[in-house]
Amino acid sequence: MANPPPPHGPYPYAPPYGQQPPGPSPQRPAGTSPQPPVGPYDPQPGQPAPHPYDRQPHPHPYPHPQPYAADPGCQFCGARPAVQATVRGHQGLLVLMRFLSRRGMFCRSCGLATYREMSAKTLWQGWWSPLSVAVTPITLLMNLGPRGRFRKLAAPAGGFGPSLDPGRSLLRRPVALLFLVPMALVVLAVPTLFVLGAFVEGAGIGKAPTLAVGDCVRNEGDWQDQDLEIVDCGAADAEYKVTRRLNTSQDACVGGEMLADAEYSPDRMTISCLAPAR
Repeated sequence: MANPPPPHGPYPYAPPYGQQPPGPSPQRPAGTSPQPPVGPYDPQPGQPAPHPYDRQPHPHPYPHPQPYAADPGCQFCGARPAVQATVRGHQGLLVLMRFLSRRGMFCRSCGLATYREMSAKTLWQGWWSPLSVAVTPITLLMNLGPRGRFRKLAAPAGGFGPSLDPGRSLLRRPVALLFLVPMALVVLAVPTLFVLGAFVEGAGIGKAPTLAVGDCVRNEGDWQDQDLEIVDCGAADAEYKVTRRLNTSQDACVGGEMLADAEYSPDRMTISCLAPAR
């Protein structure tokens, strides 16, 4: 009859893994310390094994790179490349003003969309206070700097969401007409006023007539604000007749005569005497 196999394999009396076998431990010389277990870093032949507490962890041979540490991406969509910029806006509120701004990282599409949105609103919201008339053009000029930086960027890529739609250019939006039409009228009005002024001055329109001795006049205003017009002495509306000019300080008008302003004299400095025509 065959014997049954041992319960723990061919070595029934072998201790479990990691335990010392029962029995007396081997003797070591006096004054020596137990040797530390040999780890995965075996010393070279002829060199003592390092102490366990002196061993340093081996650095990772391939540290994880961080390629986007200097470029965090667009704050709206996360796409790259992106650039740091500040886009400004302005609102005029009769006696108050609001200074608006958006600062952060922008990709090309989100930056142009933000620039066009805030500039378009400034074009029609930025004129409604006295100081805003000067602040609004400055704000629009300051936004040209970020606009130039956005246009130099490459197309956005690698974002966590879709980029903002830039839409139509600023000058092709209806709100731009609120700014361009008045500016065009101002530009055209300046030379028009110069031409009209030269024509009026050359034609003598609005200019005070020059009175000569013997002329008859009619006063369309009062004597504090004279408006003299030369008329025919035989006309029914002739009120006064020029009798003399006061060329020296000793000259004087006689009683009952009126004084014409100096602007009606040839040199614009001499006063004329006006006697009633009838």
